[in-house]
Amino acid sequence: MYKEFKTRIKVKAEMEDAFAAFTNPFTIELWSGYPAVMSKEPDSEFSLWEGDICGRVLEVEEEKKIVQEWYFGEQDEPSIVTLKFFPQGGSKVQIDLLHTNIPEDAYDDIVEGWNDYYLGAVKTFLEVE
Repeated sequence: MYKEFKTRIKVKAEMEDAFAAFTNPFTIELWSGYPAVMSKEPDSEFSLWEGDICGRVLEVEEEKKIVQEWYFGEQDEPSIVTLKFFPQGGSKVQIDLLHTNIPEDAYDDIVEGWNDYYLGAVKTFLEVE
């Protein structure tokens, strides 16, 4: 069985900084504390947290959308992460996340990871005064 996770965060940041937090390996390293392999090029492989998260970039629309496939071993359907970015006026950005086809046995860890270590860390990093 597979599950999906959907959430939304709002951050006080410029759009280009918010987008870079998910696409620029140097910026990812700053907020995660680990070296990152990331590209905006479709079909490129990525790796975060020393390989704990890895996959393939499917689509990038600059400052609008990121679509990635996350690897969980052998799966019938790929696990797809879609991040959409929306300006909220001033220096605010809304980021919508949809992660589909998460293996049921990994779901709780994935949700905790998104909330605490990924989106939570990005928000904390971007909102430093």
